[in-house]
Amino acid sequence: MRTLFNRAVLASFFLLIGLPVQAATWVIAPGDSRVVFQYKYGNDPYAGAFTNIDATFEFDPMRPGTCDFQVTIHIEDIEIDSPEVLDYLLDFELFDVDQWPTASFKAEKCSLNSLNAFTSEGTLTIRDQTNPLSFPFNFDIETIDGQIGFHLTSEVTIQRLDYGVGQGYWENTAEIPNDVTIQVDVYAIQQ
Repeated sequence: MRTLFNRAVLASFFLLIGLPVQAATWVIAPGDSRVVFQYKYGNDPYAGAFTNIDATFEFDPMRPGTCDFQVTIHIEDIEIDSPEVLDYLLDFELFDVDQWPTASFKAEKCSLNSLNAFTSEGTLTIRDQTNPLSFPFNFDIETIDGQIGFHLTSEVTIQRLDYGVGQGYWENTAEIPNDVTIQVDVYAIQQ
């Protein structure tokens, strides 16, 4: 009954805005999309951003269980204020981009939480470590440069050591806590 109600609400929403309600392939709009990571060093907050992202999304908001997300982040293209911090992040004790130049997220199952809120169940790979990740996200239909598109936003916290980001000195969580917050702000257009 809840599923029927959720579909009815979604169908009404899409009919009101005059957009198609079928499965679609969406491709990331790179100039507008970014993944921000926030961490602390001591008590001071820091942040960096990835803007070089390749992604395709097979997603039908009326049948979210059939989703297919394929996301690749090019780590060496980190945007961060300090060249010194950038050198540390790219080095073998943290991201080690010489061996693992990309991170990836893949999901094949999504579920509806509310009108425009969903959760995808997938895996996140950073360095040589792959772990399951529940990825909650908001999905809003928009027009992007005159094309049908969507805006996907999310925030999730991961433990960096689960992904090997922190070897040697950087494994110590007294100075750099294990928690890293990831904020996703992605735009995609229908292919």
